[in-house]
Amino acid sequence: MRAHYADIWQAIARALPDRTAILAIDGEEWTYERFAREAGSLAATLSAHGVRAGDRVAMLLYNRPEFLLTQFACLAAGFTPVPLNFRLRAGEVAALLDDSGAAALVYPTSLTAVVVDAEERAGHDVLLISVRDDATAEAPGIAWKDAVAGDAPLPPAAIDGTELWIYTGGTTGRPKAVRWDEQDMFEVQMFATYSLSGLEWPQTTSDAAQIASDPATPHMVNLPLAPFMHGTALTTSMNTLTLGGTVLVTSSARLDADAALRFANDARATRIIVAGDAIAVPLVDAAERLRLGLPTVTSIMSSGMRFSPETKRGLHRLGALSIHDLLASTEGGGFAVTTTTGEHDLPGRPKLFPTAVVLDEQRNEIQDRPGALGVLAQRGALPLGYYGDQEKTDATFPVIDGVRHVIPGDWVRVEDDRHIEFLGRGSGVINTGGEKVYPLEVEEALLSHPAVADAVVLGTPDPRFGEVVTAVVERAADVTPDELIAHVDGQLAGYKKPRRIVFRSSMDRSPTGKVDIGRLRDEILAANASGGTA
Repeated sequence: MRAHYADIWQAIARALPDRTAILAIDGEEWTYERFAREAGSLAATLSAHGVRAGDRVAMLLYNRPEFLLTQFACLAAGFTPVPLNFRLRAGEVAALLDDSGAAALVYPTSLTAVVVDAEERAGHDVLLISVRDDATAEAPGIAWKDAVAGDAPLPPAAIDGTELWIYTGGTTGRPKAVRWDEQDMFEVQMFATYSLSGLEWPQTTSDAAQIASDPATPHMVNLPLAPFMHGTALTTSMNTLTLGGTVLVTSSARLDADAALRFANDARATRIIVAGDAIAVPLVDAAERLRLGLPTVTSIMSSGMRFSPETKRGLHRLGALSIHDLLASTEGGGFAVTTTTGEHDLPGRPKLFPTAVVLDEQRNEIQDRPGALGVLAQRGALPLGYYGDQEKTDATFPVIDGVRHVIPGDWVRVEDDRHIEFLGRGSGVINTGGEKVYPLEVEEALLSHPAVADAVVLGTPDPRFGEVVTAVVERAADVTPDELIAHVDGQLAGYKKPRRIVFRSSMDRSPTGKVDIGRLRDEILAANASGGTA
């Protein structure tokens, strides 16, 4: 089924105007009536300042109510919402504003300095809307309170062809915007929205609104602790609203595990979204320290990074909950899920989604051949492709036997009954704490330092973050690791800076300039194990 999120949310606002759609950690709430009313006013404000259907509206926001309100306004009015990583530096933000051609940017006043610098660097004018979260900042643009102060209604029906973009680090080059037709996004989320909640799939928009309004539908209260700018936290929150549920927002750029745990208990959260061990470990530690459990939580969901059995065990001990560990990508949604209902299920095995397949090197389907090795692929509702990169789109979304697939590059071994063993991604992309880092970008930042003659960046294992960014550097002059880390930190987002730097007298490049990455990684691991240096 293809449907518009905004149409369903409007129908819920009419049927259940007083139900809570969004609850902030400070106690402020947005009923579905307020949710729709402020989204309508925002859409009217954007339109009054020249934003038209198909234009992009960027959001440099952490998990705040304004993020979801902007999302609603865009999807209802036909604007394209474009979440940006709030950890990016000004140069990185400017590059994405130019890449997307964003007509407007919604940002918190705490990031005013970054935004002002980015706007000056951007190659076009951008309408700014500021969300007050820092009383000391002088913020340019329209104040959020003014942008949502009117009472203009939302358009009565969403526009077919409305897009939703999510930037991904990808496997090659700078971040790329993955373009989703919004209705295709709804279709690919049907399993997560309805099946994981034990509900029948609707056939029409009216059916979906009826399910949300049905007293028999379990009321979902979703606490996303992973950032909205990542697909899983955003889509699960949109799905929650589609079911007439409540989204809890922490309104903070940093995880406060103690506050998050208390919030989950006070607001009676039923689902929590984490980013593997990076968020779950502090949550478990807080629970032990505060002697609190998760008595109302029935499910915890994560995707895209290391989520260890030990951490899952700690979560299972906090309540009668299921854990859904998704193998997913921005390009294809969920490919497989490992579900555990208690400690007795650990470590669990990932099982393919109905639309996922495994392909061999000749692109034959082998998901029914236990022991076979291949790459994951997805069929069904898929993104339109990458914005501005047809070559990459054609490579990642090939047509096989007349059917369009997406192949992000994840290698697996086939097991029985559509179970798989995940082996890894064949590219050099580093996944650290749920963030994707492309090594070339960090290498370029290192090489801009006059004391660096050569540099190679790779991911090395880390018990909490899955991988950490590690740099191997050949020096041209004396320089310390701290100096190099500070140099990179001044150019790139904090999660991109190296956590480990290893010095070598030579990179031992081949005559063609290649470096044996496997050998370097083995040397680093051996040095770490022995307490020495590579």
